[in-house]
Amino acid sequence: MVRKIIDKLYLALVFIFLYAPIAVLIVFSFNDSKLRGSWAGFTLKWYKELLDDPTILKSLYNTILIAVIATIVSTILGTIAAIGINDLKGHKKNLILDVNYLPVLNPDIVTAVSLMGLFGFMGLEFGYLTMIISHIVFCTPYVILSVLPKLKQMDKHTLEAAMDLGATPFYAIKNVVIPQIRPAIFTGALMAFTLSVDDFVISFFNTGHGVTNLSITIYSMAKKGINPSINAISALMFTFLLVLLLIINKRKDTQVQKKVK
Repeated sequence: MVRKIIDKLYLALVFIFLYAPIAVLIVFSFNDSKLRGSWAGFTLKWYKELLDDPTILKSLYNTILIAVIATIVSTILGTIAAIGINDLKGHKKNLILDVNYLPVLNPDIVTAVSLMGLFGFMGLEFGYLTMIISHIVFCTPYVILSVLPKLKQMDKHTLEAAMDLGATPFYAIKNVVIPQIRPAIFTGALMAFTLSVDDFVISFFNTGHGVTNLSITIYSMAKKGINPSINAISALMFTFLLVLLLIINKRKDTQVQKKVK
């Protein structure tokens, strides 16, 4: 009994350590004073300033645009790649899986600098195109890892049966495989979107003049001094990503309940 209480206490302390700074940030985003050490009353003026700032609005537009394009492309590529990898066997499959793990395990700074060097070598002008490509590159492996487990759960003979009945490979994948793995595809897409919205390092190294997302804009604002608007932006981003994660977890719980039934 005492052991359980101690374990719960440790767990509570860990969560307090992780989320107390975020809680303070959200609270002071409603503070009527620029000073972070004193509370001067409740206000929404920092959120209003945020919405009236053309730089923030432009950054938000770039963030959503890049995230949507990167999510769509990486989800399509990741799903196709996962279906192909699932059909492989032996050393080829293990080799490709290891290659897919590299961008996930690799530090973001290494991936960012590598992509920057590649774009420079290819002579591409840094801007929307390079940022979108870089986001697709680091989002696709996560989609593959999200879809593969669902493919492994699927009956291996389903696709063969469909083709034996006269279905073409494309028709069988579209109408037999995709419907069965759709929840995993949706989860992978949400994960890709979240990663794209949240990214800073890869975006910072592969952007061009006049093209910034929210994370780069926040970094630029922070260099000029602490502004309560930063608290407001951070609070909104945290809330948005939290909602996405809750959606992902809710879908997973629903899938588990359906399997149990």
